[in-house]
Amino acid sequence: MNRKALYILSILLTSHILHAESSNPDQKIEFKAFKKSGIKLHVFKPEKWKKSDKRTAIVFFFGGGWNGGTPKQFYPHCRHLSNKGLVAISAEYRTKKSHNTEPLHCVEDGKSAIRWVRKNAGVLGIDPKKVVAAGGSAGGHVAACTGTVSGFESESLKISSIPSALILFNPVCDTSPAGYGNSRLGKDWMKISPLHHISIKTPPTCIFHGKADTTVPFSNVFQFKTKMDELGLRCELHAYEDQKHGFFNFGRGNGSAYTDTVKKMDSFLDSLGLIGNPKKRNKK
Repeated sequence: MNRKALYILSILLTSHILHAESSNPDQKIEFKAFKKSGIKLHVFKPEKWKKSDKRTAIVFFFGGGWNGGTPKQFYPHCRHLSNKGLVAISAEYRTKKSHNTEPLHCVEDGKSAIRWVRKNAGVLGIDPKKVVAAGGSAGGHVAACTGTVSGFESESLKISSIPSALILFNPVCDTSPAGYGNSRLGKDWMKISPLHHISIKTPPTCIFHGKADTTVPFSNVFQFKTKMDELGLRCELHAYEDQKHGFFNFGRGNGSAYTDTVKKMDSFLDSLGLIGNPKKRNKK
């Protein structure tokens, strides 16, 4: 390898190391305890963060078919949004591998996470009226359920588990026989099928999905948007030609899909007044 190639390689390695370091969460907080092990929120805070702040919070749920996965999947998204002024969180939830649980428990934990964040707004320095749920694949399903499905609440209903908005990356929106995961859910499929629980209470939604996705069919998000449109609800669907499952992840391909989806995510949040410095916004 010549000197120029070594120099370029060293730059790339340094860049990846710096990114990895900057992507580590500032804090991990257990929000739900179990006999085997509790589950935590991996919290990313903006510069000059204070407990007295009234910032937007966004909670990401990782993908993994309800079987496994890691909160690290959304560390890059969290650090990016914390740099934009949000308190960004990548949440753990029980899976088949970690706690021998089923998808119904994943939904329950997703709701618990949103409720805990809202309940502890004063600790996190956020506005309880500005809590966004986000996620990818099965994690997108968990996020979507927080904004659509009733029940599966394990805490007091005095504090809502419904987020202010949804941001979904190749999510499971349909668990019917025509969708994803039906064989796993059996007769319980309709209980946690977001498509079949859309109502006028469903929050504004932004979806990113590849048209070549063979894991979670594009048709399931197209139907979700169609139903949202029929009810006059806001739903942005960004379709990506020739892109397969997980196309949006940091480090995937040449990085263009990650960059484009993050840019559109920022735009969606900004259009709802959920990004940037809240104090500056109030002065306008």
